[in-house]
Amino acid sequence: MEDADNGLSASFRYLLEGLWRDLRSADERIMELDGQINEAAKADPDARRLQQLRGVGPVVATALVACVGDARQFANGRQMAASLGLTPRQCSSGDKDRLLGISKRGDAYVRSLLVHGARAMLRTAPRHDDPLSRWVTRLASRSHPNVACVAMANKTARMAWAMLRHGTNYQPALAAA
Repeated sequence: MEDADNGLSASFRYLLEGLWRDLRSADERIMELDGQINEAAKADPDARRLQQLRGVGPVVATALVACVGDARQFANGRQMAASLGLTPRQCSSGDKDRLLGISKRGDAYVRSLLVHGARAMLRTAPRHDDPLSRWVTRLASRSHPNVACVAMANKTARMAWAMLRHGTNYQPALAAA
């Protein structure tokens, strides 16, 4: 925009300058809201504990706490994962159990946050040597990476349920069990 010899008209420069101001104000607002989310995550003990999980930051932790509320409403972690839409849809009859793709019937926002966090965890897993990283790396090597991401998101939701239900911290030794 500063280069007067680039062939842009004055009205187009004015339009670009207005768009640039709008973009800067949107960035400032996003940074302001991120700060509020970070403060809310620091203030809530459940959100602080959930951030111990790999792939869970302040946004995911506060969204999980807001979505789930009291984890005692779920009998187990699978029920919570199912409420988020992270478990396979079943089409079973008699003795035949058929598991299809994930149901996608739960909270789409929290599910997408968990899947993106799992994708980040999967990307860094080969550099770690803990049981959970070895499990997800083995899973990704024998199945599609997206399947491994959803499986990791499912496991993260189940671990989050256990942490919220029992008020405990993350226990890496039990994560891959």
